[in-house]
Amino acid sequence: MPDLLNLITDIEGVSVGHATDLALGSGVTAIVFDEPAVASGTVLGGAPGGRDTDLLDPSMTVSAVDAFVLSGGSAFGLDAAGGVQAGLRELGRGFAVGPVKIPIVPQAILMDLLNGGDKDWGLHSPYREMGYTALKAAAKGVFALGTAGAGTGATTATFKGGLGSASAVSSTGYRIAAIVAVNALGSATIGDGPHFWAAPFEKDDEFGGLGMPALADHRMRLKGMSTPATTIGAVVTDAQLTKAEAHRLSLAGHDGLARALLPAHLPLDGDTVFAASTARRPRDDMASLMELCHLATIVMARAIARGVYEASALPVEGAQKAWRDRYPNGS
Repeated sequence: MPDLLNLITDIEGVSVGHATDLALGSGVTAIVFDEPAVASGTVLGGAPGGRDTDLLDPSMTVSAVDAFVLSGGSAFGLDAAGGVQAGLRELGRGFAVGPVKIPIVPQAILMDLLNGGDKDWGLHSPYREMGYTALKAAAKGVFALGTAGAGTGATTATFKGGLGSASAVSSTGYRIAAIVAVNALGSATIGDGPHFWAAPFEKDDEFGGLGMPALADHRMRLKGMSTPATTIGAVVTDAQLTKAEAHRLSLAGHDGLARALLPAHLPLDGDTVFAASTARRPRDDMASLMELCHLATIVMARAIARGVYEASALPVEGAQKAWRDRYPNGS
């Protein structure tokens, strides 16, 4: 297998595509599976927005999905999954119901309507076409991080948010990775400084290699008391999982979210984590599942820090500064 890129595309059978509109200050990311992937997910924020998230419950009938969609646009962004679904239908993908195939495309959205971008789009939102564009752009290998795709308009309490990803390999060779659009009410960084809450999990200086400060300022920092915000993402592995096991993996992904953002899971957050298995490698033992849950926590925390670290400010007046604007030399 190819060398790791520290991206979710390290999982064989996974492609990622973006649609990015800097003037709009928003975007869409499609995570597409070569074959239907067993999937589940959990919503722990108090103000979520999503499409087809109920079918991810382990008690529901459909067990596999064709793609996940992460999108800006708040509720308007829910049109994006329709665009991804249209592209998958063109490809003949979908859950068979008699002679009809219905692509299964769960989606989560984030609130980026107040970031200074031009949201005067007229009668219909642009998100369905952006979803289609993201699907058509989906590819293996390297993809953009930071201010790209669903992370385009993302913000946090302290710095510009963004799209992040990270991967790892278990002790028995299973691959696991996360992708996340970081749009948090809280902060990924500690106090007023450059250090990341996810620092204990960092690998190869992927978000600056600064470690932890001597003292950690844990006073609450919020980007507002009445503005909804959402961090949305997915954890994917090549290890064979049942739908219930994928659900447990999504919960472990939330543990990583809570280690990388402070505070998290607030009443106005919509924090949502999907999880999926491409089942490329057989697995049926408890020990490997527990290690995968452990790694799900770590890759999600790392991906969140990378999303903020890699972001750049939107090219609009009054845009939130990016981490690199304040710390161009890395500290």
